[in-house]
Amino acid sequence: MKVLLVNGSPHKEGCTFTALNELKQTLEKNGIEAEIFHIGTKPVSGCIACMSCQKTGQCVFGDKVNELSARLDEFDAIVLESPVYYGGPSGQLCSFCDRFFFSNSGKMAGKLAAAVVSCRRGGATSSFDRLNKYFMMTNMQVVGSQYWNMVHGFTPDDVRKDEEGLQTMRTLGQNMAWLLKCIELGKQNGINKPQYEPITLTHFIR
Repeated sequence: MKVLLVNGSPHKEGCTFTALNELKQTLEKNGIEAEIFHIGTKPVSGCIACMSCQKTGQCVFGDKVNELSARLDEFDAIVLESPVYYGGPSGQLCSFCDRFFFSNSGKMAGKLAAAVVSCRRGGATSSFDRLNKYFMMTNMQVVGSQYWNMVHGFTPDDVRKDEEGLQTMRTLGQNMAWLLKCIELGKQNGINKPQYEPITLTHFIR
């Protein structure tokens, strides 16, 4: 069992990483492998709605979206973490997720998921809400904690002093590890993922 931890901050080892690392250590203490994936500082194109990925299985932009998509079957759970910019997640992460989740929507079902946000002061809940929407539209199962998954601080040292925030990360790790083990036990006893109906798409005109 393995968890993908996506670091959506341009700072590889900043506040966002500090929270993710606390989560990673807790998962590993509970026997779950975890990998932090940094999306980096290079520009990330937004989705251009060309629909090519629906035919080829790959995004037309050959960047880290395709790199991670090729490894998606390795992971049983995905955690998205972002700093807060103007009350929302980082632009790089949003562009990454728009393409990553759209091009892989059929592969997400049944995986566990969680969002984590890092901010100096405000905007955490709106950022948290935005990231959770990726999971809720792709049949993923969202894991909770003792509070909304957020840490506060201007520097990594600040975040390390956020006792409640770091405890929330550890509780999230414990919950995710427990649920992954429950799912694995279910598979061993013949309990499979749901079989879904074909999706019906409508709009407000019809």
